[in-house]
Amino acid sequence: MYTSYIGKKFLTLYKEKYQKSEDYSARQFFDEVMFPLFFDDEKHLMHVHGSTFFQKVGKDDLKNGISESLVRLSRLHRDIENKKYSGSTYVGYAAEKIQEVTSGQVTSLDCKIDSEEIYASWIGEGFAIGLSGGMMLLSEENILWGLFEGWNFYRKYLKQTPNMKGRQIETWNGYWLCHFLNKKFNKERPLDNFELPLKKDEEENSVISIPTQKWSMVVFMLSKEFPDSILTAYSYFLGKTNTTLGFINLYLPEVSEIYHLRDKLFIDYKYTILRDEQIERLETFYTFRNACKLGSIGLKSIEPIKLREYMPIGSIDYARGQEYKFTDEKSYFNYSLYKLWIVAMLNKTELLDLATKLAKSLLDIEAKRKDEKNRGKTDRDIDDVKGAKNLRTFIELLTPLIEESNADLFATTVEQVLKMPVDNFPLFITLVRFEYAYLNLKK
Repeated sequence: MYTSYIGKKFLTLYKEKYQKSEDYSARQFFDEVMFPLFFDDEKHLMHVHGSTFFQKVGKDDLKNGISESLVRLSRLHRDIENKKYSGSTYVGYAAEKIQEVTSGQVTSLDCKIDSEEIYASWIGEGFAIGLSGGMMLLSEENILWGLFEGWNFYRKYLKQTPNMKGRQIETWNGYWLCHFLNKKFNKERPLDNFELPLKKDEEENSVISIPTQKWSMVVFMLSKEFPDSILTAYSYFLGKTNTTLGFINLYLPEVSEIYHLRDKLFIDYKYTILRDEQIERLETFYTFRNACKLGSIGLKSIEPIKLREYMPIGSIDYARGQEYKFTDEKSYFNYSLYKLWIVAMLNKTELLDLATKLAKSLLDIEAKRKDEKNRGKTDRDIDDVKGAKNLRTFIELLTPLIEESNADLFATTVEQVLKMPVDNFPLFITLVRFEYAYLNLKK
């Protein structure tokens, strides 16, 4: 199990930092570090479905004055010694019985599983990063160590907040990761600027819980820490059933390009409506699970959630062809963000200039017709060009609008759109639509 791999990798790192002997085991770490912090309290930090830590303790087990948590720990040790392997003892593993839902990993083969694997899986799950729609595990050492240092602060939060729900270590990790990767993070004062949003729990109104971190926020923060790297994340979900989303490559250089392009194209807005914090709060069209279905996570997967409302109908799934309206500060921010993402996807900044020139030319044609009192023809063919759903239709609709003043521009436009991948055309025409709306507002 990959949880065991992560647990063992961290254990190696832990032994190096604390100068532990080579034979320091995963069980020792679990007993000495993880159990006291995670489970030796009525509020646990982590939930493992069906585990002993989630089960009641009989009165007879408490006769000798032993605590409930130690009884549960003893039961876990006993089950592992007796090789009772299931998802309740081996985190991420199959159900114990073949008839259970999560039994896909059950086999008749005599696979050897040693206790180190078992205890390491508990350690590894402690590093799971909870996202909206799933979880991921990363193997980078500075990520593992940063999350480990955050465990103690989660325990402190629970102690200081009596009505706060426990067993959310994965969710906590999502926020703590974004916190310690932030350039404002101060190792000497680690809780400075740390904001943990809380909400009423869906099941118990008297309890507050941590809402799940946006997966795109985690990807943005990772892109700042590893701007030149492609990381591999194990993506999954554990519950009553186990769901494996797979090993997903995170193409962080693509995501990091958003910041570089912002600085290049929108320098006037860098500290106003296109600040890093605003970009990182981006709501995405793809959920985490759907992003994983793309096969990798990069620039395409962080498509802004409402962008397709303004893309030509028929050009792409869920496109609605609405005209963009500038109504308030948020609409100006969204316009800049949509434009930034599209230009990054087109991967050619010259296309922004071309889209702007084409939008201006279309407005000039409209103005000329208005002056000529030919209002009846003004909007229809221009709107058709802006609403072209594919390259062929676009060229057919653009051709009748050729005049001496725009012939070179139109020829260049057709030449450029013929060169671009077919999937990029809807992005280019949407960019034209945005520039048309902006220039029309400013004229």
